[in-house]
Amino acid sequence: MVNCGLCILSDTVKQDIFQPNLVDTFGRKIDYIRLSITDRCDFRCVYCMSENMTFLPRDEVLSLEECARLIKVFVSLGVSKVRITGGEPLVRKNAIQLFEEIGQLQGLRELVLTTNGSQLEHHALALKQAGVRRINISLDSLVAARFRQITRVGELDKVLRGIAAAKQAGFENIKLNALLMRGINDDEALPLAAFAIENGFDISFIEEMPLGAVSHLRQSSYVSNEETLKLLRARYDLISSTETTGGPAQYWRIPNIKTILNSNTVLNSNTKIGFISPNSHNFCEACNRVRISCKGELFLCLGHENKVDLRPLLRAYPHDDKPLKQAIICSLQTKPKGHDFDLKRAAPAVIRFMSHTGG
Repeated sequence: MVNCGLCILSDTVKQDIFQPNLVDTFGRKIDYIRLSITDRCDFRCVYCMSENMTFLPRDEVLSLEECARLIKVFVSLGVSKVRITGGEPLVRKNAIQLFEEIGQLQGLRELVLTTNGSQLEHHALALKQAGVRRINISLDSLVAARFRQITRVGELDKVLRGIAAAKQAGFENIKLNALLMRGINDDEALPLAAFAIENGFDISFIEEMPLGAVSHLRQSSYVSNEETLKLLRARYDLISSTETTGGPAQYWRIPNIKTILNSNTVLNSNTKIGFISPNSHNFCEACNRVRISCKGELFLCLGHENKVDLRPLLRAYPHDDKPLKQAIICSLQTKPKGHDFDLKRAAPAVIRFMSHTGG
């Protein structure tokens, strides 16, 4: 018998467990992981972090070699999409080496990155050469003073230079992620969409999630994506799309637009406008992903605290992946059907900050 701490498997079952087969108890195939490589960030966004963060000691954070090993194990189990996140992943020293090591893995269909854009000016080309196909860049405002208010320390010009560098590098796709907050940047849905269209980017609007204790009242700052969609449909002829990038976003296409430069010229647009709506439209029925923190904690759901600590297995069995694989497969027995976000609760649904789990 083999005991992984979550289930006990017979020797006969053990013979078959290491074949690629990550399916939870609801029949959902898990083929997508989001791995945070650092909890550190050069921003302090008000919806993601406390102003005075205490970061993890270095020995509690997975080494880049351990990150690469984890990714290889998940890919061997059938995962075909890997997203590297943080914190801000590009502030991690030698992060590019990780992308170079995993970028050409057989069986890995997509290597993607989520970033705040602050380091892209220097790393965009190296990321593209390492095998990153798509990149998501957080951009919540196009007004410098407001951008600093949201990020507390960020410089908009630096991020815009990073976005330009990413465009120049020629990624397969660049998507902007925007989170709107009432009374702060809720009037920027149209400018942000126009910026995406002008540059040939996609854009997703994300509802704020009740993760971590933040400095504002989420129930008051919450902007539903239904409201944002209504505003955008008044400006653009949006058509609902069944397209997916493997995540929770619901997309709309803009078939024909007049140029933003007050011209009467009608152009075709390749921009997809997505909506990630964890509060107003639960999307858990099609969940295909798990998250791994920079400590090696495997979170089965963003909206729950249940986790499996993979770091001890990584370090106790440096040359044997079987215990690690067994723990991963067993963990899916605890993956919940969905989250239960409720902005009316006095306390956040999950105490940990988004930066801990990974963006």
